[in-house]
Amino acid sequence: MIRILSVDDHALFRDGVAALIGNQSDMELVAEASNGREAIELFRKHLPDITLMDLQMPEMSGIDALGAIRAEFSDARIIVLTTHSGDAQVFRAMKAGAMAYLLKGLLRKELTETIRAVYRGQKRLQPEIAAQIAEHATDDPLTPREIDVLRLIASGKANKEIAAQLSLGEETVKSHIRNILSKLGASDRTHAVTIGFKRGIIEV
Repeated sequence: MIRILSVDDHALFRDGVAALIGNQSDMELVAEASNGREAIELFRKHLPDITLMDLQMPEMSGIDALGAIRAEFSDARIIVLTTHSGDAQVFRAMKAGAMAYLLKGLLRKELTETIRAVYRGQKRLQPEIAAQIAEHATDDPLTPREIDVLRLIASGKANKEIAAQLSLGEETVKSHIRNILSKLGASDRTHAVTIGFKRGIIEV
């Protein structure tokens, strides 16, 4: 039996996953968590073969929980389930140790086969997601400071406010914004924010 831990803050979604797993003769749902902290506790308690991890959750994000579990249990096999296909988010999840990345809209079709593949030690990326990553593979990534600036632009802050919040000169902020627009191929600040959300560089 493949023992599974399901982590998602939406009970209805967890019910759907439970129903899918319940129909499989070789799988058993051993526990469910609604946030990252619960996920870590339940992983320690049950030591599941496979963990299904949502990314955006209250208290502790899926990426942080994923990293914490993998730091403690290096052989943990974790599949990320999300509504977001942004390449930056996928890259962060894979870097943190995820073995597969599945869009929630395609679960009914692909979840059980992905669980079996990861259980066998294989990595899995859906073609749509692999294409997103390939598209931006040679892009010059934003630096952590540039991401901070983009996040503050997204929250509606003007250059002066960004400079004050990050303890930077206003000219430095302008320089960061020029770099952000160039790296993202954006025409203006609003366009940069739209791209940032779409690619998962910043989150809502």
